[in-house]
Amino acid sequence: MSLFWRIFGLNALVLGTATALLLWAPVTVSVPVVLTEAVILVGGLAVMLVANGALLRWGLAPLDRLTKLMTTVDLLRPGQRLPVPGAGGGSEVTELIRTFNAMLDRLEHERATSSARALLAQEAERRRIAQELHDEVGQSMTAILLVLKRAADDAPEPLREELQQAQEITRESLDEVRRLVRRLRPGVLDDLGLVSALTSLTQDFATHTGLRVVRRLDSDLPALDQESELVLYRVAQESLTNAARHAEARQVEVSLRRAGETVVLEIADDGRGIEAACEGAGIRGMRERALLAGATLDITSTPGTGTRIRLITPAPRKQL
Repeated sequence: MSLFWRIFGLNALVLGTATALLLWAPVTVSVPVVLTEAVILVGGLAVMLVANGALLRWGLAPLDRLTKLMTTVDLLRPGQRLPVPGAGGGSEVTELIRTFNAMLDRLEHERATSSARALLAQEAERRRIAQELHDEVGQSMTAILLVLKRAADDAPEPLREELQQAQEITRESLDEVRRLVRRLRPGVLDDLGLVSALTSLTQDFATHTGLRVVRRLDSDLPALDQESELVLYRVAQESLTNAARHAEARQVEVSLRRAGETVVLEIADDGRGIEAACEGAGIRGMRERALLAGATLDITSTPGTGTRIRLITPAPRKQL
């Protein structure tokens, strides 16, 4: 039944019921109208309006649910769908909900595809910048260190101390460049794997922030492709950065374990927590990376009790 005939039928039911009551009920209307008759008529009108409103609300309930979903849907949280009404749904309403669900399927696929292209291009650019920093800036600063060392060895005492200070500043700058290179492109991830990369990341994080980091990293993990490992590493990196910059935490716990054919990464801090409505660019970036790997990202946080970020990444199926 179409939406038009559903509304028409509901109104006809209410009006037909009212007409039947007027025909067979022992009620008459005098001229002029008596007060009791006016009360009965007004009461009947009120009953008809209430009944009509209740029936229309029931009939249009699927459209209300669709409107609410439209205002809250987020493509970074895939899977939000409306159930298709059954026999009592109405053809237009059913078709509208099916079309909306199909549109969400298409938009989520397009968003995941475009995000994947953007993130892969971002990683390629990071790799290029890291390579140039390592090859150009790193080698130039190393050469400067050697020149400063030779000059300091041959310089008289007052100038030697200044050259040694310049040498120390250059050495610290070179260490900072190398740290930036590791952040841009973690070579240990390619060479030694995910567990070693996370170990190095947490050690470097604890050294530079002073926060206590507790690691629980299992080595018995299912085989992951390069993209999935990179997503896990970047989510851990962004989570640690948020804990240091915004959470005001004292301790961070990082765990990586196997759960069946999935890998679960959890980062929990004891900071001030975040509100769901205040998700920044960093968290949305983590959600986009989770889409890239077909993973599920869950963020649990209550203001004042810390934040727990859980990323569940499926392992690639083995080809037979």
